Amino acid sequence: MRLLVLLTSIWQVGFLFTVRAAAQSPASKPQPDVLILMDDERLVGHLVGASGTAVTFKSDLLGNVTVDWSKVKELHTQGPYTVLSKDLKLRTHMDTSSIPQGVLEATDKTITVTPSGAAPKTVPVSEADKVLEEATFQEEVEPPHIGFRHGWAGTITAGASLVEATQQSTSFTGAVSLVRAIPVETDFPPRNRTIFDFSGSEGHVTQPGTPKIKTEIVHADAEHDHYFSNSPVYAFGKMAFDHNYSQGLQLQQDYGGGIGWTVIREANETLDLKGSVEYVRQQFETAEDQNLIGSTFAENYLRKFKRGAILTEELSATPTWNNLSAWLATANAALNFPLYKRFTFTLSALDTYLHLPAPTFKKNSFQAAMGLSYSVK
Repeated sequence: MRLLVLLTSIWQVGFLFTVRAAAQSPASKPQPDVLILMDDERLVGHLVGASGTAVTFKSDLLGNVTVDWSKVKELHTQGPYTVLSKDLKLRTHMDTSSIPQGVLEATDKTITVTPSGAAPKTVPVSEADKVLEEATFQEEVEPPHIGFRHGWAGTITAGASLVEATQQSTSFTGAVSLVRAIPVETDFPPRNRTIFDFSGSEGHVTQPGTPKIKTEIVHADAEHDHYFSNSPVYAFGKMAFDHNYSQGLQLQQDYGGGIGWTVIREANETLDLKGSVEYVRQQFETAEDQNLIGSTFAENYLRKFKRGAILTEELSATPTWNNLSAWLATANAALNFPLYKRFTFTLSALDTYLHLPAPTFKKNSFQAAMGLSYSVK
């Protein structure tokens, strides 16, 4: 009897969903954009965007294709786009009425934009700096509220090793690196950025008749940057936590804030220089705890290469003013190689230096790792 009631309930729910789906009129599929090359090859799909030298087009058959403007015979879009000239200085909440926005038709020399209910506007390809979808452009100029869970990009990495012989050893490594930058497009002045990083490694080596050897290194940090209006300079606050069994460091807490400068901000390259004031508390397993006041000087660099490889690098040094012997420094780098879709192969290295570690422990701790990463977009 219960089975019959359950089956009846499932049938009723399925029937209601079917009726509701049938009642809704199917949305008409939008017409595709068309790209015609000089050899009359015709690509059908969607215009992703364009720069002053090339067009990026998502073909239904070939995927993303980048073509030089000199090889474009005709380009026709169904949806509206925005053409940004090279001499245009973008800023938030600006008047966009004079910027060409509308349905786009183009050749290798001229871009024609037809706004809704207005006369067409033409822009020479040589004077165009970027072509963006109109919705993307409007979101950057009039940014909507974005929930904290949205807008993140970065990688999640994991690796492991196992040895079974006279010695038995296991090791695990993992890392999360996320950035939330607003706006995403580098053509627009930056407004704010949130950074989160986590890395951890743990390993054990055992052998009959000898004590068990353990390694354990954990790092986590978070930072929020807020840019001054239409400026590459920003104020930031940060915090970081470290545990390093190999240096006798039970927990290090770091809280600070300061001023940063984005020296380079391009689609394929960024460079930041930072200076801040820090409070650092170090808790050791076999030594007296330290409460330190210092300054951190750091640089962050990111470079995207052709074929999808990405290099990230960071270097920082913290002199401590109330105990000059307790200064510390860190350096890390990672190189990601694309494998398949969002999966990449990662090589990374982390070097941590404590000038005043716990007694009998080395000042320097170095680790290198490799693993499989998944890109978050």
